Amino acid sequence: MLGASKQPLAAAYDLVMFDLDGVVYIESAPVPGAPEHLARLREGSTRLAFITNNASRPPAAVVEKLSGIGVVADQDEVVTSAQAAAHLLAERHGEGGVIACLGGAGLEEALRAVGLEPTTVDDSRAVALATGYGPDVVWRDVMRAAMRVRDGLFWVASNTDLSLPTRFGQAPGHGVLVDMLERFSGVKAVVAGKPQRPLLDETIRRIGGSNPLMVGDRLDTDIEGAGNIGIDSLLVMTGVTGLPELASAGPELRPTYLSVDLAGLFVPHPEPESVGDGWRCGGWQAQVPDGRLEVSGEGEVGDWWRAVAAAVWEHLDASGTAAEVAGVAVPPTDPGVGRGNLGA
Repeated sequence: MLGASKQPLAAAYDLVMFDLDGVVYIESAPVPGAPEHLARLREGSTRLAFITNNASRPPAAVVEKLSGIGVVADQDEVVTSAQAAAHLLAERHGEGGVIACLGGAGLEEALRAVGLEPTTVDDSRAVALATGYGPDVVWRDVMRAAMRVRDGLFWVASNTDLSLPTRFGQAPGHGVLVDMLERFSGVKAVVAGKPQRPLLDETIRRIGGSNPLMVGDRLDTDIEGAGNIGIDSLLVMTGVTGLPELASAGPELRPTYLSVDLAGLFVPHPEPESVGDGWRCGGWQAQVPDGRLEVSGEGEVGDWWRAVAAAVWEHLDASGTAAEVAGVAVPPTDPGVGRGNLGA
């Protein structure tokens, strides 16, 4: 149900790729412990990469934000879905290709960096369209882009995230625009961001490493994306994934490893053990009698999550329905260790 590692993950992998929101920071604040864990990882020989589906920010802006929360990063370590989209377009159209750009400054900068010429959606010279999240995108340009895609213009979308975090809560993301353009035009976008391959492939190409690990908080982008390129993944419980999401995760959404937070990079990972009608990990035992999750025992919170994951996934595979988890209490983490999403 989950993988096992007898050595700490930081010693088992030569490249660790981090999603940002929900893993390293939440809005403008660091995930508790994240700066310290990342600093510790840098003490070894492991390469680090910070990857994001957000196409609006150029790498320099990401580095500035990381610096503001106490995380040291170099621009070369930041890879965005805009850069992955630009690489796809450069491979197809070559240097000097004119690309209609519907998005923010990060997308325009990424196109220029690979020798492409960004232009407006009305420019008849454009050989393709690139789209990404941009807070100042206007409806007039959206309409024109939709019409040009319908009429045959090749289209690369930076990502299909349906939501993005804001200080007001979850707001519509670029994926909403992609869905609208696809519905109008009848054309499916070529997607650069997670969970599709290009962003992770681009990261490995830029940073290097023969044995990479993807670290994320979201099953349908970070974890599924790792599975799509055949690499291992670590799910941390500091972001959007909670107990209900874990219980309903099909095989394609399941991580190799699971941890409360980034401290999971520095410890071995035991494999849950099948016992009777349930699963045991450390001092915890989880089972799903009559479709409802039950957990007993005591011990490390990470082992609680591992035992639970094995039990709810076995139930889902056998029954086709997610286990009932409402009201199940997640053990609290130690102060300052991590901020788990405690289920419903």
